[in-house]
Amino acid sequence: MSESRFFAYASADGRALLGRTWGEPSRFLPLVCLPGLTRSSRDFEALAQALAERGRQVFAFDFRGRGGSASASFATYNVVQEAQDTLAGLESLGIPKALFLGTSRGGLVMMRIAATRPEVMAGSIFNDIGPVVEVSGIARISGYVGKAPPESWEALVAELKAGQGAMFPKLTDAEWERYARQIYADDGGVPRLAYDPAMADAFKAFDPTKPLPEFWPWFEAMAPQPLMVIHGRLSDVLSAATLEAMADRHRGMEVYTVEGQGHAPLLWDKASHRVIGTFLDRADP
Repeated sequence: MSESRFFAYASADGRALLGRTWGEPSRFLPLVCLPGLTRSSRDFEALAQALAERGRQVFAFDFRGRGGSASASFATYNVVQEAQDTLAGLESLGIPKALFLGTSRGGLVMMRIAATRPEVMAGSIFNDIGPVVEVSGIARISGYVGKAPPESWEALVAELKAGQGAMFPKLTDAEWERYARQIYADDGGVPRLAYDPAMADAFKAFDPTKPLPEFWPWFEAMAPQPLMVIHGRLSDVLSAATLEAMADRHRGMEVYTVEGQGHAPLLWDKASHRVIGTFLDRADP
């Protein structure tokens, strides 16, 4: 099993940012993984270990204010800034070109990079995100962003099952505990937020009665590159209609649907690892 190693770099505004890498440099292009809104590099551990065993090095980033990266003004918790930070990280690592995988918010960051620095991207995978984000999903997410977790892991697991059970109806009790410990920090046996609670301030202007901005121009910048979309069958963020519209605009796009999971597929299972690994092998020039 490939163990992860941390890497550190500084953003243009001087923030100390962190990420993790698995595997060693090889003839294959590395995979760069970008996490969801409140998530971190820990989400990619199972996938990264599997890909490292196939010979591909993986780099996963903690966006500012998440995981091991320093906090900043909540006004800088936005897609444009996070894309700039990611590019700074690639430069510090000496990576001129890579394959990308973005989960949720990470996929929006990926589109921004495609629109501004397409030469760094050889191929991309969206994990349950697209140019149109469903209001219902954002309304659900905004309900828990910045909210302190319960004071015990048992209570936290129960809360997660109550709030997200419809998204992941097949998870066992042990898997719910794994999920909880993946997305929250452990402070002496007590669960804590693994991100800056000020992230909630970015949602204060959210109006669930109005449609969200769409990102089609950024998506269309990805036309020249190989593309795959992982879609959680039960997702409330990426709709079937958006998926169809994406396929119409990118004729070579591949779709991998994960049954029994919503937003966003966990990427723990060997079947997903095989599908992703095979796509990356085809996309790697």
